[in-house]
Amino acid sequence: MHWSRYAYRFHAETNRYTYTTRQAEPGWHRTITSIVNPLGKRVVDIGCGGGIYTQAWAQLGAATVRGIDFSEQMLQVATARLSDMANVSFQRGDAVTTGLPSGCADIVFARALLHHLSDLSACLREAYRLLAPSGVYIIQDRTVDDVQVAGSREHIRGYFFARFPHLLDVEVARRPQHNALLDALQQVGFSTTETLTLWERRQTYPHFAALAEDLRQRTGRSILHELSDADLVALIAFIAEQLPPDEPICEQDRWTLWCATRA
Repeated sequence: MHWSRYAYRFHAETNRYTYTTRQAEPGWHRTITSIVNPLGKRVVDIGCGGGIYTQAWAQLGAATVRGIDFSEQMLQVATARLSDMANVSFQRGDAVTTGLPSGCADIVFARALLHHLSDLSACLREAYRLLAPSGVYIIQDRTVDDVQVAGSREHIRGYFFARFPHLLDVEVARRPQHNALLDALQQVGFSTTETLTLWERRQTYPHFAALAEDLRQRTGRSILHELSDADLVALIAFIAEQLPPDEPICEQDRWTLWCATRA
């Protein structure tokens, strides 16, 4: 296995819905279509989880979208959710051994994947192998700079590190380093690389209680598994002190996108 210590949580039956509870937002759609035209393309979504972005690629007009994940629990949910989309399929596979044939994709997408892997080069080589010539590899992940943005009504994640600074040590250890990733892409054989910053709306909550419940469930937030239940209660109380209780909260996350082309 090439996955980090977070891997077992993605297999847990209790976590099977944690990456299925929302849809990709319009800002993400606009950013992606500014990078590449998905219409009629073959897309492979590696680390697809519950299929949120697998669905999004299909909605953007991809001819086929194949979601790859190593969690049977999440694939079962994704398959059931998207059973009416004939051009979408799911297959169990590792990020470095997808089981798909070489040259089968025009676009390979990996969102929030790299920071869970222990062998970055092997993952990049697999993406390169899957792509047809001139195919595009799109990585969406957070750098250390992305996660260090201060906490605010929009950037809830920043409060995690304000309350529990040791969580930042975890992030520094697992987040991709920008220049190192660029070098690794070049070494694998990718010819050109573009980098973008994306503020992606995660969720709009009608009031703080709805956000608090999302935090209690650790929904789609692997970093919160570093906290005990008591610590999580303390974190929610801390965030409650920063935000109005009865006003809507539009949460956003800052991401970096690396877009690389196969020669």
